[in-house]
Amino acid sequence: MIPLFSQKTMDFLTENRMRDDKEWFNAHRAIYEEHVVAPLVYLAKTLAPVLSEIDGQLICSPKAGGSVSRVWRDARYSKDKSLFRDVMWCMFVRRKYMGLPEYFFVISPEYYLYGCGYYSAGAASMESIRRLIISGDEGFDAACSAYENQDVFLMEGDFYKKSRYPDHPERARNWLERKTICFTRTSSDFDPLYSDKLAGTVAEGYMALAPIYRFLIKAEEKLAET
Repeated sequence: MIPLFSQKTMDFLTENRMRDDKEWFNAHRAIYEEHVVAPLVYLAKTLAPVLSEIDGQLICSPKAGGSVSRVWRDARYSKDKSLFRDVMWCMFVRRKYMGLPEYFFVISPEYYLYGCGYYSAGAASMESIRRLIISGDEGFDAACSAYENQDVFLMEGDFYKKSRYPDHPERARNWLERKTICFTRTSSDFDPLYSDKLAGTVAEGYMALAPIYRFLIKAEEKLAET
């Protein structure tokens, strides 16, 4: 039987976060494993071939603590000392904690989202992206076309308050003027999330974003050469 997300997934995440109690969590751990972890692990396993096709260096480790997050927080360096979060995710990246572009899938009781890009791009990464755009790199044209020829994902990332590239075409400025960049599908309609077609939908979306991901990776590779 395919492990799927359901209302039980969201109910557990909500109540576990509200109670924020180790004893309650341990008493209900079987629900966590069956309705939260298992669907995320299944999704990661199903997406693995697509991710490998996009980039053979992407890490897909379908387990909690690998590509799948854990529900408990590391609060050692945070003012918020709560034990548990109500957001869970899959993260697919070449190397963890290196600020590289990644593919992601996130669930919470309020929404779910998926896409690719930076969690928070470093200034050097964005500058490398800008250099490629200004140089007329063909990968940028492919990335732009991929974005413009779909209607699922939105380009996100804060803009600088003052335009830095007023003389460039609007198509390029949409990328050049951002502090970070990410392409995300966000929804609060949980019917697709609870469907056995979810993995196929996400895989299709990941493939549509592949030219964008490869352009971002190219910028990182250029940066590493400097």
